[in-house]
Amino acid sequence: MIQISESAQSHFRRLIDSQGGDTAGIRITAVQPGTPAADCRLEFCDQDELEGDEWVVECKGFSVFVPPASAPWLEDAEIDYAKAATGGQLTIRAPRLKGQAPGAGSGLVDRVRWVLDSEVNPQIASHGGRVQLEAITAEGAVVLRFGGGCHGCSMIDVTLKNGVEKTLRARIPEITAVIDATDHASGANPYFR
Repeated sequence: MIQISESAQSHFRRLIDSQGGDTAGIRITAVQPGTPAADCRLEFCDQDELEGDEWVVECKGFSVFVPPASAPWLEDAEIDYAKAATGGQLTIRAPRLKGQAPGAGSGLVDRVRWVLDSEVNPQIASHGGRVQLEAITAEGAVVLRFGGGCHGCSMIDVTLKNGVEKTLRARIPEITAVIDATDHASGANPYFR
């Protein structure tokens, strides 16, 4: 069950009233659930846009609709709205949305991808960069390919050794090496030239 605070309900009512027409309520959908990139999408929905199999949360004056595929990911979610001098902040806390980190018994590929997606990529995204797993050798070496602002960046060695490799080896001790397979000479828009 999703818990929607009184302040969030009031905020939604104001938004729905401003729409006019046949707005049935708000639809909340889990986007990329079970991954570190998971998020929630909120949108107005009219009665004719509903399938009829949605999970419905009845509020004062409107309903919140959750598509069946999103329902397990949004179980125990809490929605709140806090007013501020410059507007307000809607907060959705959905503890199941991103899934769980793979356990120690999970495969090496799954654990490496989880660390890259949940820890490394959010950090290097501030420079417009990203990294993805290319391969893992039989000896336990992780082969990576960098993109975006990291592709061709003159500071890639520092990022690789002091950031990516350090994080991966701290989280997954059986990794023997971290190798960059990127052709940095072909980087079109590096963060540092």
